[in-house]
Amino acid sequence: MSRKEDPAFDIAFYESVLRREPAYEDVIELLGGLYTKTGRIADGLKMDRKLVKLQPTNSTAHYNLACSLALSKRKADALRALQAAILHGYTDYDWMSQDADLDSLQSSAGFKDLLAKLKTHN
Repeated sequence: MSRKEDPAFDIAFYESVLRREPAYEDVIELLGGLYTKTGRIADGLKMDRKLVKLQPTNSTAHYNLACSLALSKRKADALRALQAAILHGYTDYDWMSQDADLDSLQSSAGFKDLLAKLKTHN
């Protein structure tokens, strides 16, 4: 496996950067994605929460938080985070409708309502 394909290397690197600069927003976002991608859902959720606190109007940060919450089986919280993402300008209906991170929400009436709302605003 090359270094390019080793998320553990990237995680260790970004964690060391974050220890020196705890509010480095780009690193927080990258780590959140890497943690989630490697199955460290709780750690990804922690980074997503941190980024939303630092960037409360960032629609993508709210969307990523929703994904982490959905993966953590916290459906009501995930729906609230998706609602916040849309409120702050999230518009990618196609992605949201097929994002595997949101699979636990697919049968939810609340999720279907949010999708319908998003579709009508696109």
